[in-house]
Amino acid sequence: MTVDLLRAVLGWGAILNLALVSVWFFLFLGMHERMYAIHHRWFPGLKVETFDAIHYAGMAWYKISTWRLFIMPYVALRLAA
Repeated sequence: MTVDLLRAVLGWGAILNLALVSVWFFLFLGMHERMYAIHHRWFPGLKVETFDAIHYAGMAWYKISTWRLFIMPYVALRLAA
């Protein structure tokens, strides 16, 4: 695998992952009540505050993981080459 190919894979991976977390965020904003209703059927004791905290923590974890696994290595390869 060449450095150019690795850079391309990391760059596109970062773009796709950030697009996915953005879609998740906008669906969460736009369909909050519907998403909560679905999850509340599966987990009857789930409170709205807990549901929101789980989703925000998941989005934060996903975004941080994208930065650490895709964006930072991409930037390092750009600076090194």
